[in-house]
Amino acid sequence: MQKYKDPVLAFAFNSEVPFTNNQAERDIRPVKVKQKISSSFRTINGANHYARKAGFISTTRKNQQNVFNELCNVFNGSSFLTLLQAK
Repeated sequence: MQKYKDPVLAFAFNSEVPFTNNQAERDIRPVKVKQKISSSFRTINGANHYARKAGFISTTRKNQQNVFNELCNVFNGSSFLTLLQAK
């Protein structure tokens, strides 16, 4: 415990660090449900497309943005994600 004291107690000293990893588990759940229902993705390319779309939607929601508006903005070349990357 002494060896990993800083990472283990990071949540106590930094309010932005969550106490649990539940968010990561919630992020993975929709992919596992889709995989369980359909047994698998048909192609690696299809899995990559799904992951990219799901990741975009998840990130948009976490940043309190409107998913539909941000999808429209992507096609217009002005998504909030491109603005974040430019910083």
